[in-house]
Formats: sequence, C-alpha cells, structure tokens
Amino acid sequence: MSLFIAILGLAFLILVHEAGHFFASLAVGLRPRRFYIGFPPAIAKTMRGGIEYGIGVIPLGGFVTIPGMHRPIPHDAERRFSRAVEDAPELGGPVDRVKRSLEGEDLSIAQDAVDDFENALRSVMVSPAAHVSAEKGISELRDALGSDAYWKAPTWKRLVAIGAGPAANIALTIVLFTFLFMTVAGQATRTVATVAPELQQGIQSPAQSVGLQAGDRIVAIDGTPVKADEIAQTIGDSGGKKLTLTIVRNGKALQLGPVAAELVDDRYRLGFGLGGTGLGFFAATDRAVRVTGLVSKEIVKSLGRLVTGSGRDEVSSPIGITRASSDAVERGADSYLWVLGLISLSLALLNLLPLLPLDGGHILFTLIEGARGRFLRREIYERVSMVGLALVLLLFFVGLSNDIGKLS
Repeated sequence: MSLFIAILGLAFLILVHEAGHFFASLAVGLRPRRFYIGFPPAIAKTMRGGIEYGIGVIPLGGFVTIPGMHRPIPHDAERRFSRAVEDAPELGGPVDRVKRSLEGEDLSIAQDAVDDFENALRSVMVSPAAHVSAEKGISELRDALGSDAYWKAPTWKRLVAIGAGPAANIALTIVLFTFLFMTVAGQATRTVATVAPELQQGIQSPAQSVGLQAGDRIVAIDGTPVKADEIAQTIGDSGGKKLTLTIVRNGKALQLGPVAAELVDDRYRLGFGLGGTGLGFFAATDRAVRVTGLVSKEIVKSLGRLVTGSGRDEVSSPIGITRASSDAVERGADSYLWVLGLISLSLALLNLLPLLPLDGGHILFTLIEGARGRFLRREIYERVSMVGLALVLLLFFVGLSNDIGKLS
C-alpha cells in the first residue's frame, strides 16, 4: 500500500507539472490540442472546445500537446507522407509542393499545399498504416502553420507556457510546506511524536533501544537543560559519544541511556521525531517560501557538485525516489507530504536545467531567439536535443546505479 501511495504521489506531481503548461497555454492563447491524465492508449476521451481530454491506461502523470512547438520543415512532410507516396505514386506531386512551400517564407502557400494534399489523399487507395501516418502529418502541419502555433508566438507567451510547468511544481511545494508549518511543523516542541524502530536496515534505533516513547518530553541531555530547537543540534553535534536523556513521562522524571547516536546521511541521529505546533497562515507561508529558497539553493549546489564529479552519490533515479516516498508513507502523513514537497521542488529544478528537451532548454532557446529577432534552424534544435537527452539519460543511469547499489 505504501508503495502504491508513493507511485500515486509521483504521478500526481507530473500531472501538476503538465497542468501548469496546459492552463498557462490556454491563458495566453496557445490552445493545447490534448490534455491527458495518464498515458495512451486511452481508456476514455472526449472533445471539448477543440481539445481532446482523455484518461490513459498508464496511470503515471499526464501530458499536454501544445501546437507547433517548432517551425515546420520539409522533412516533416517527408517523414509522415512517404508511406502514402509508396502506395500511391500520384501523391508525389502534392507532397513535393508541400515540401517546397515549407522551404519558403509564405506560410499561406504551405497551408494551401497541405489542403491540396489532403484532397488528393481522399481520391487514392493507400494502406491503413499509410493513411494514419498521412492524417497525423496533416494535423501536425496544420497545427504548426496555424495562428496559435507555439513557435509563432511572442517571446513572453512562449516563456509563460513553458515556465508554468516548473512554476506549478514550485507552487505546490510552497503549498505543502505552508500546510505543514500551519499544522505540525511550524514550531518544534520538546514532546516526542514518533520513535523509529530502525535507523538502518536490521539495526534497532538508539531511541527504541533505550525505551523512548511517543509522548515523552525531553527536558535535558547529559544533565544540561535543552530547549525544543536545541535538541536536534545537540544530538547532531555529539560526534557519536553516548548521551543520557532526561525525560518527563506521566509527570515523572526519568533518565534514559546512555546511548550513542548513529551517523545516518551525514548526521548523528537517535531515531525520534519531535511534535510541533502550527503557525498562522502568513507566518507559515513566509517560512515555506524561505525554506523552499534554501532547499533550492542546496539542490543547485548538489548539481554543481555533480558537474565536478563529487556529487555522484547524491543522485537518485525514480526507483530511489519511490523507495524514499514509500518509507515516508510508513513514517506518517506529515513525513510523506514533506518528502512529496521536496520531490516536487526537485522535479521543477531538474526541468529548469538549460538542456533540450527539458523546459529549461526551451526557455533558453526562446530567449536566444527573442534576442536575435529570428528563429534558430531546426537542425540546431535537434542536435542540441540529442546532447541534452544523452546527458539526462546519463543522469538517470547514475541515479539508477546508486539505487541498485543501495538495494544490494
């Protein structure tokens, strides 16, 4: 069940990302053609206002089709119409006219040429596969040549449509953090909320081993009184030496330990979580924004370390992310929402990397084209996309090797 909830959470984050693209594109007049929850084949779909809404059989996020992401080129017609020409050679002339018109600057001629090809297609017999490919090519070219094509839009509209995906994930992170700061994580108390059975697989947590219980109130460590915000720091600075906890349980003072904290994720821990009290809405929102900024800074630093080769161990694949989410589910709803917010933020920042085909790459190329006042050649997009895709795959395999190593 925890694994199912973790996968569902990741799918939700991807859906939020795509919803950001969808609603922003609508708002600036770049009308999307499809918006799916999940991936095809479709379980159900319907057309509303020229947009195909659907539910895919693969329940992992969703996708949005924005028309005309790139300026059309002759190869687009060649790729989609070649099968039809093989089955009906008389279509060669209309296809050549489409290709020649795409090389020119008058897009109205290209639109007429596509219409002529469609009329010619109706008068011949081609295989079902060739017909499907040709129909798809006609639809793609009309989208790319239409007035609401993405590549034709002003720079600011393109930036809004593409940037809204990562922005939606960042906004979700702030919402989740605000909720947590308003409920349980706003201000720490000295009362123990949870005790972890294990900090590392197969090894009982120090807190569990000395009998610490939820509801205990920690008043001193090694005989020194501590405030709520000093407890984690005192344990973290212990260096692994044994500590004695003074607690109050049912009105009676007890001493637990001595026990040594374990080093987990570069920090010494005993394996318990403190309860918290909520903040007001504005205070919680302010803290959520500040924490989001601080975490973003650390994530960017980790990416910088990856470039220098020292941050390889910090990369996770979807397997590791799902595992961490599943573990958080088992620790409770609060832990899960915190991890979900962190993953949402990581997804946003990853997509903002200036690499095609990521959103950050499209943003970078849009800014370059806006500054130049003319479009970059499609070949440049394709070559840079191949490099970017290779780097993203490399990042994925690094994370996958890390996660497999941890599982073994």
